[in-house]
Amino acid sequence: MRARELRTADLTEACTPLRGEKLSPQRAAVLADAFKALGDPVRLRILNLLLTAPEGKVCACDLVDPVGRSQPTVSHHLKVLREAGLVTADRRGTWIFYSAVPERLEALTRVLNPGHQPAAVVGGVA
Repeated sequence: MRARELRTADLTEACTPLRGEKLSPQRAAVLADAFKALGDPVRLRILNLLLTAPEGKVCACDLVDPVGRSQPTVSHHLKVLREAGLVTADRRGTWIFYSAVPERLEALTRVLNPGHQPAAVVGGVA
């Protein structure tokens, strides 16, 4: 019997080296905090409500019934979203209105889909 010859493939052409780091460790840490904030179903629902609100802003008191949580719980979740830079707060007397931060959400989208192009800005809103 004859011994079989094994051929090895030259993989040097198949492997493409990475061309530098596109996301710095510091930026990755900041964005990871934002992703962590979105890891809670209530916070994700709150953000969705803010993004789909006709006025683009929602009073904290109006989020209680839709998410089925108490006012203190909703306030806690809004605080986490605010600290992650995902929402902004605007106090009007005793009421606080919240809105999403499109630039932060766009940054999260670019991390997950680097080729993503932002939507055209119309009237100052992306």
